[in-house]
Amino acid sequence: MSFQDFKKLDVWLFARKLTNSVYTITKEFPSSEQFGLINQMRRCAVSITSNIAEGCGRNTSKGTLVFLYISQGSLFELETQLYIAFDQNYIDETFFIKIDEEIQTSKKLLNGFINYFKKQEDGK
Repeated sequence: MSFQDFKKLDVWLFARKLTNSVYTITKEFPSSEQFGLINQMRRCAVSITSNIAEGCGRNTSKGTLVFLYISQGSLFELETQLYIAFDQNYIDETFFIKIDEEIQTSKKLLNGFINYFKKQEDGK
């Protein structure tokens, strides 16, 4: 499979699922967070999927890794924002656990994808 066909990759599909979960939970946040936490969490989630896709469109492993690392950073940022939303009681424990599990799974899939491209780089 060509990595340019990112829409078939588990790492992208799962990140897309996470993005949709973030959009769903942030609809319940107070309107005062429209330009704060809602915007930040949605932008992070979109960044995760977008950078995976953009990385897959690069011609070199090194180029791909740049975007995968950006995606990874956005994933850690989203995790932090999830904790803040929980601390502020914008989400209950059930939703917190659900989204956190999706984040942890996304981390594992993304780490595997990064390791694949690192091996490609090391093999040069």
